[in-house]
Amino acid sequence: MGQQEKVSTSLAGAVSEGISASLAAVDAELDRRYPGDPGTRQPVHTVYVPGNVFDAGTVRSWGDQALAALDEHAPDAASFAAVLGLSDDLAEDVYGRVRAKLEREPIEDLRVDFEDGYGGDDEDRDAARAARLVSEAYANGTAAPYTGIRMKCMEAAVRDRGIRTTDVFLTGLLEHGGLPEGLVLTLPKVTYPEQVTAFVRLLEAFEKAHGLDAGRLGFEIQIETSQAILAADGTAAVARMIGAAEGRATGLHYGTFDYSACLGVSAAYQASDHPAADHAKAIMQVAAAGTGVRVSDGSTNVLPVGSTAHVHEAWRLHYGLTRRALARAYYQGWDMHPGHIPTRYAAVFAFYREGFEAAAKRLSAYANHAGGDVMDEPATAKALSSYLLRGIDCGALDTAEVDALTGMTRAALDRFAAPRRGDLTASAE
Repeated sequence: MGQQEKVSTSLAGAVSEGISASLAAVDAELDRRYPGDPGTRQPVHTVYVPGNVFDAGTVRSWGDQALAALDEHAPDAASFAAVLGLSDDLAEDVYGRVRAKLEREPIEDLRVDFEDGYGGDDEDRDAARAARLVSEAYANGTAAPYTGIRMKCMEAAVRDRGIRTTDVFLTGLLEHGGLPEGLVLTLPKVTYPEQVTAFVRLLEAFEKAHGLDAGRLGFEIQIETSQAILAADGTAAVARMIGAAEGRATGLHYGTFDYSACLGVSAAYQASDHPAADHAKAIMQVAAAGTGVRVSDGSTNVLPVGSTAHVHEAWRLHYGLTRRALARAYYQGWDMHPGHIPTRYAAVFAFYREGFEAAAKRLSAYANHAGGDVMDEPATAKALSSYLLRGIDCGALDTAEVDALTGMTRAALDRFAAPRRGDLTASAE
C-alpha cells in the first residue's frame, strides 16, 4: 500500500460550526419554500365543463365523442399520421395508444366550472348536484383521476357567490362519502396575493368546521391578469402568491384568453404561443421552480368541428401547440372540446415515445456509472427519470419496456425523480 497523503487544515472546527449556525435560518427557509416536486402524477390536461351541463356521463361522453371524431376524420393510423406528420415508426403505436386511452381514461383532470363557463340559474342546486355526481363517480370507478370545481374569484362583485359555491360543493362531498383523493380546486382571476390568503382562510375554516386535517384542502391558482405577473411595485406577484398559499398551492394555470385580453391583444392573436403568453408562463415557471407547485399551459379556442378539412387544420394547430408546450416543460394544458383530446394524447404520446429509448439508456448509463457519449449530471438524471415516469403515468410508455431498458424498478425511478435536497445520487435497484 502506498503512503497515506498527509492532510493539513488551517481553520478550527468552530469556524465551520459558526458558518452553519449563521445559515440555519436560510437552511430552514430553503426546506420550507423549495421542497421540490411532490413526485405524484401530474395530469397531462384539464377539461372544464359548465356546472349546469356536467352530468354522470360526462367523462364517457367526451371519450365517445373523441373516438367518433377519429372514426370520421382519421379512421386509421395512416390517415391520422398524415394529418399530424407522425413518422411511420410511430404512427401505429401512437394511434393505437390514443384509441385505447380514449376508451379507458379519456379525461385525466376534470373541472366542473362555476366561473366563466357557467350559465345556470340555480348555482346552489348545480353545486350540490356536482358534489353528489363526483362522489358517485369515485365510488363506482368512473371518475377522472382528478376532479374538482373552478369557483368564482375573490373579487368583490362575485366573492360571496364563490365562497358559497365552494362551501356547498365541499359540504356535499362530505355528505356523500368524503373528500376524494383526486379532489382539485381552482381559484381563478387572482390579482393580489391577499386574495390567495383569503382563500386559505376559507379552507382553514372549512377544515376546522368538519374536523379535517389542517392542510387537507389544496388549490390551483389561475393566472389570468397582468397584475398577477408584475405587481404595481415591479415585483413578480405570482411568486408572492405561492407564499401566500401557505403550502396549499398545487398548481399555476395560465389563462390564455383572459390574460391576453388584459394586455390588449386582439382576439385574432390570442393564443398560447403569443410572446405575451411566453413571457407570462416563463415568469410562472421560474416562480414555481423547486416549490412543488406545477405549471399548466392554457388552451386553444379553435375547435375541431365541421368539415374534415377544418378538423384536420384544428388538429394540426392543437398538436403543434401541445408539442411546443411539452418542449418548454409545460406538461399540462387545458382542453375545451372533446375533439381536442385525440391530438392532446397524440402529442403527449409521440413526445415520450420519440425520446424514450435515448432517455432510458442515458439514465441506465448514469445509474451504473457506465459512461457513454453524454456526460450527465445528477440534475439531468432527475430530469430523465421524471420524463420516463410521466410517460408511464399517462400511458405513453409501458412499465415493462422502461424496466427492460433501464434495469430499474419504479421505486428506483421515483428516487431519481424526487431526491432529498442535496441528494441527487440515488442508485438503481
